[in-house]
Amino acid sequence: METDLELLKYPIGRYVKPESYSAETLMEWIAILEALPLWMDACIENLDHNHLQMACREGGWTIQQLVHHVADSHMNAFIRLKLALTEDNPTVKPYNEQTWAELPDTQLVPVNISVTLLHALHRRMVVLLKQLQPSDWERTYFHPEHQRPFPVWEMVAMYAWHSRHHTAHIKNFRHRINV
Repeated sequence: METDLELLKYPIGRYVKPESYSAETLMEWIAILEALPLWMDACIENLDHNHLQMACREGGWTIQQLVHHVADSHMNAFIRLKLALTEDNPTVKPYNEQTWAELPDTQLVPVNISVTLLHALHRRMVVLLKQLQPSDWERTYFHPEHQRPFPVWEMVAMYAWHSRHHTAHIKNFRHRINV
């Protein structure tokens, strides 16, 4: 039973920080970030209002909350990336993902708005990432919740995982309801 809940929460497994990176892994992670908006298009295709109000799993977020969460999270990632590239190890501001997911915009704004936002945001993010110099990948921001610096390369790895993680949630949901 615990294994089933773990699989529902983490359909591709929990995030594991890579020990290192190479030019090839960076390009793989960037390709995932580039693909995410198209994946989200496919994930929400043919889902009606009732589907969007259903939870991915018992006690979890609705599909609508999840799509808006991805946009919120990746907006924060883009800002953190730009801070890391322009300041010396800046401290970033954490946010409460749960309370953000409960704000009125999450219920009132259609999911296609956040998917459109992801198209624009990821276009900018990917263009920026493809232009980084080797030393840029080692630039950092400090995350107070984790009490350590995060290098840009690790942030990219984490958000590539995050992209796959949440699209897997929606794909699994679609499979369960046969849409």
